[in-house]
Amino acid sequence: MLRLKLMACAAGAALLFAAGAVQAQTAPPIVEIPATDQAEIGAFGFDTAGMDTSVRPGDDFNRFASGVYLANTPIPADKTSFGVFDMLYDRSQDNLKTLIEESAANPSSSPEAARIGAFYGSFMDEATVERLGASPLQADLAEVRAADTREEIAALMGRTQGGFGSSLFGIGTFEDLKAPDRTAAYVGQGGLGLPDRDYYLEDSFATQKAAYRTYVATALTLAGWPEPEAAADAILAFETRIAEQHWTQVQNRQIDKIYNPMTVAELAAAAPGFDWAAWAEGAGVAHVPTLIATNNTAFPGMARVFAETPIETLQSWQAFHVIDQAAPYLSSAFVEANFNFYGRVLNGQPDNRPRWKRGVQLVDNSLGESLGQEYVARHFPAESKAQMEALVANLRRAMTARIEGLEWMSPETRQQALYKMSRFGVKIGYPEQWRSYDGLRLEPGDLYGNVERSAAFEWAWNVGKLTRPVDPLEWGMTPQTVNAYYNPPRNEIVFPAAILQAPFFDPNADPAINYGGIGAVIGHEITHGFDDQGRKVDGDGVLRDWWTAEDAAKFEERARVLGAQYSALSPFEGTNVNGELTMGENIADLGGLLLALDAYHLSLNGAEAPVINGLTGDQRVFLGWAQVWRENSRDEALRQQVTVDPHSPAQYRAAVPPRNIDAWYAAFGVQPGDEQYLAPEARARIW
Repeated sequence: MLRLKLMACAAGAALLFAAGAVQAQTAPPIVEIPATDQAEIGAFGFDTAGMDTSVRPGDDFNRFASGVYLANTPIPADKTSFGVFDMLYDRSQDNLKTLIEESAANPSSSPEAARIGAFYGSFMDEATVERLGASPLQADLAEVRAADTREEIAALMGRTQGGFGSSLFGIGTFEDLKAPDRTAAYVGQGGLGLPDRDYYLEDSFATQKAAYRTYVATALTLAGWPEPEAAADAILAFETRIAEQHWTQVQNRQIDKIYNPMTVAELAAAAPGFDWAAWAEGAGVAHVPTLIATNNTAFPGMARVFAETPIETLQSWQAFHVIDQAAPYLSSAFVEANFNFYGRVLNGQPDNRPRWKRGVQLVDNSLGESLGQEYVARHFPAESKAQMEALVANLRRAMTARIEGLEWMSPETRQQALYKMSRFGVKIGYPEQWRSYDGLRLEPGDLYGNVERSAAFEWAWNVGKLTRPVDPLEWGMTPQTVNAYYNPPRNEIVFPAAILQAPFFDPNADPAINYGGIGAVIGHEITHGFDDQGRKVDGDGVLRDWWTAEDAAKFEERARVLGAQYSALSPFEGTNVNGELTMGENIADLGGLLLALDAYHLSLNGAEAPVINGLTGDQRVFLGWAQVWRENSRDEALRQQVTVDPHSPAQYRAAVPPRNIDAWYAAFGVQPGDEQYLAPEARARIW
């Protein structure tokens, strides 16, 4: 399935380069942090006990800020990593569990409660799931067997958009990048079971590829598919050929390259060998005049591979993907096989999550706004929203001032940048109107059917957007989501209630910590509007080049400085961060931290920042930032992140942005000779 990647999210941040350089290289010595009891930590907002003050901040700022925490915080057996984001996610899931169980206990209280209770109850009914075994699969597998022509297989691929199964060409709905008041259907490359093309094509992933082949054979065997071993070999060979045609992750990031409007007839002419008309009919988008082809140059080769592959292989491939996607909702043999590969092999996770956690996540993903209404009522007080609005106002002022003061930008481009900033939208906490799930049928004891009907309901809702204007009140995340995003065609940033919690944001904490935490994350999302991709969309949300050629060249040159810093980083031997893949998030991280520091200074209204626990205001902003990125990760998960994720590993997000900010050197007395010292002329400076 296609997952649109046009929204830049805070779960990984992007960086910006400091514009106005402060050249002072002298600073007061580091103040030893006194012991602090828990009550003081609560009021202060920063966990000083987690610091390792035996490490100089200029040698390893992440260890200085968080070394004791990292050393003393194991990764739970049911997780691939653990840090602040995970802590907030667990808190959110615990809160949702309470809401869901209350609904399950009182299904007659409302239609929403009945739906929530039926869905969760069907997942938790292990006895029924075990008794059914593989039988829920049989109708879908029969449909796969009946698709014995290429036309029928293409049509089936389209139909899987709203159910179990896969397609060589995925489809998703999103605002039209050239006409953001309407919704468009974007078509992109798909067809792979492994995380990325590199897992098929690079020798370094040979172990994972072999384990995948074993898993394919196991899944087919469990479902009773004929000749599973031979089918697994054929499926892996087919997906490898498809992977050879795929765009790289870096290519996929280029927002101006993924916008290629085409009719179904034009797709058929450009990529013959695949029945595009049957596929579009199956997906329910045959009525759409124009589709946006994202990875357009990959399509001809993928269609050719489809045309050259035996029908039996295509059927086996589709059968496997039906089984694979359904496995978490089937009996324990399927669950264990699925987790063994995706959890243990790909991510190094020893144990599967408890069943209740998986059930809560399923209901949250399917009925998120029904849960969100009560979640907000219980866990997001009005005063938090008011305080956040004031904080955001200072961050907007800070970004406007930075644009106004850029010495490298021409007046022509600056005018457009200021216009874009003036049009920025902000959504905080929760939507003004809630989505309805009326018409979605969920039944006790029918987990497989509930998941399929929910997927079909969701896809029908998305297809419906193609025939009506964009709803400006719609959210792309639920309030209980621990994340945030910037949406280019809406030119808006969105912050759900669940991320507006301690330690990101505590209404009773020191403002400097709040600015370094949630303030920098908000600044990160603002900066996404001006990162290497966001800068290609104007203030009205339209994809166009609003830069002078000279200014664009200056921007790219400054961005390359930052990219080189990240590309030199290696979380373990043989694996480096991809500075091009992570460029947007790295720019947003740096920009976010700069804006947080500026906004904190604005909040003081000319007063001197207080010293708390021996820490200056600037020091606390930087420490608040580092605290957000406290995280331990398993090597396997980290390897996958570096390969496919546009976000840099957490330890680099904590430490690299400060290296490019002159105020950090002044705050912590960082000098030449310190391991993370960068000469002023080597520091990345964009916004």
